[in-house]
Amino acid sequence: MYRKESERWFKHKDFMLLDMVCLQLAFILAYVFTEMSGSPYSTPLYRNMAIIVELTDIIVIFMFDTFRNVLKRGHLRELVITLEHTAIVAAVFVGYLFATKSGASYSRMAVSNMFIIYVCVTFAVRELGKRYLQKKMINGEAGSLLIVTTSDIAEDVVQNIREHNYARYKITGIVIIDKNMTGSTISGVPVVADELSAPMYVCQNWIDEVMVIPSAEAEYPREIINKLVETGVVLHINLDKNYDTLGNKQIVQKVGGYTVLTAGQNTVSVRDIILKRAMDIAGGIAGCLLTAVIFIFIAPVIFISSPGPIFFTQERVGKNGKKFKMYKFRSMYMDAEERKAELMKENKMGDARMFKMDFDPRVIGNRILPDGTKKTGIGDFIRRTSLDEFPQFFNVLKGDMSIVGTRPPLVGEVSEYEIHHRARLSVKPGITGLWQVSGRSDITDFEEVVKLDTQYIREWSIGLDVKILFMTVMVVLGKKGSV
Repeated sequence: MYRKESERWFKHKDFMLLDMVCLQLAFILAYVFTEMSGSPYSTPLYRNMAIIVELTDIIVIFMFDTFRNVLKRGHLRELVITLEHTAIVAAVFVGYLFATKSGASYSRMAVSNMFIIYVCVTFAVRELGKRYLQKKMINGEAGSLLIVTTSDIAEDVVQNIREHNYARYKITGIVIIDKNMTGSTISGVPVVADELSAPMYVCQNWIDEVMVIPSAEAEYPREIINKLVETGVVLHINLDKNYDTLGNKQIVQKVGGYTVLTAGQNTVSVRDIILKRAMDIAGGIAGCLLTAVIFIFIAPVIFISSPGPIFFTQERVGKNGKKFKMYKFRSMYMDAEERKAELMKENKMGDARMFKMDFDPRVIGNRILPDGTKKTGIGDFIRRTSLDEFPQFFNVLKGDMSIVGTRPPLVGEVSEYEIHHRARLSVKPGITGLWQVSGRSDITDFEEVVKLDTQYIREWSIGLDVKILFMTVMVVLGKKGSV
């Protein structure tokens, strides 16, 4: 999944925070200059307007893309945009005062002073901030970029990206496709793979985006592009070489000094990104509070049934191959991982890329009686009611996971992936997802799981997330009814 170039400004969220600070500073100074004493927050009307003006500022930033291409703008253009932004915020501010009939109680001098100070301060801060960030463009810090190119232009490509690195990529490696130069360096960047090994390198390393720029004389690398598309990584293709990546959503944008065709599993707007993250934060906070309540009741039972840690941590693989520690309430005995190997023959999934059993003896309380009867305990209960998943809301707050996404695989499972399986790693994994609500207990084909996960990625929208959340509630309630 990828974002449009017009949404790159989201990486400059520091500008938004600085802008909000500048506005509040202007609000305070305007009050002090007008009233000559006291604090604006001591007066209910002024205190309320301090909140209103900040909310208005945030809405204007998102609605009008105030920081779109902020690093590329000249001084005059920056001043014009600052004035336009201020005019809109001021209009809403004054309109609110009149709509609530509070205009007579609010100093007109304070209003005019606030926006004059705001224009001066925020323009100066933006210019200083841009100068600071432009100095950091060469090294990059916002995302890892792998360059796929030919040996004759590799040095020029690296230099071009560094000089026009508005997205602040960190160039992590180069793939040379016309000869084997693996192990050498070009302009300080290591050559990490050749044409044959590049797709597997992407699968095994944390790569956010790949840019393909062959020289004009070279044949266009259709085969490697097809393989890279299968991995699900965000792919930029230099438009000097036209190529139709069938079946993928595409946009034209600028990366460095190049016009490229960007292909990926799906496109998302910046509003959707913000809304999804806001849903994750709100849900994460609520989920962590519920986790604390659940802990009070089930922690003693878990410890009595199987002495040891209440929480279980396990290394999983997240977006673009980034590894993270996932948290769950422990529902298995302490030696569960050691016993997994001997139980692989009973794995319903049929291969090492996922593991699932109908009756898992590693689960706390599970045992087979002498007469063959299968007895379950607390471990089975918290798994069937999905209570073990609640600590993952902490992963959601941290940003490792989303509430809705794909299933977070184990490191060992990913090592068994074929190239097209890696598309599942192009988004954040989720606590729930399309696979989970589509009868996960009945799906025993790993390829079907991959199909559902990639379907989720390609069809993703906020509406789909809401639908999956609703279906998850129905599934969980159905489980509880059967316990």
